[in-house]
Amino acid sequence: MSEFVTLFRQFLYRDLAFIIGGLTVLRALFEWCVDNGYTPHLAVKVDSRTQVPTEYVKGGEITLNISPNAVHKLQMGNELIEFSARFGGVARQISVPVTNVYALYARETGHGMTFDVEGAKPAVQTKGETEAVSANIKPPAALPAPTTPEPPKKPSGGKPTLRRIK
Repeated sequence: MSEFVTLFRQFLYRDLAFIIGGLTVLRALFEWCVDNGYTPHLAVKVDSRTQVPTEYVKGGEITLNISPNAVHKLQMGNELIEFSARFGGVARQISVPVTNVYALYARETGHGMTFDVEGAKPAVQTKGETEAVSANIKPPAALPAPTTPEPPKKPSGGKPTLRRIK
């Protein structure tokens, strides 16, 4: 078999395995979060194929709350994750390529999974191109730290007193 065919199959199988396997993992993590009462969040690398409100994008990334209470008509397809959600009270249609998702985690615990997100590549590369691309790959950015709500502040003013009114 020629080297071209071997490389083509290698990249094709790897990409298909991620799309099918990655999507299965995303669905499983989403269901785990919801079943356990957690709030699932998607961390997404934003590019030209991603439809999200640009005013909420920071550093080319956005974190989206995808809990059933926060989104409407969530569809996790083979290539896209689509739903509508409100941002600042305005309904927006969101579309995220599955390959741009670099993490799905529970907001309350930070537990979840990260994925490698690579830039778009041609279907077939020569050995020299593969080595050059792998040298330039950076690890995904760290997950946002989970926020814990602060306990309510006690009113200052000393010891409470009860006053009797007749």
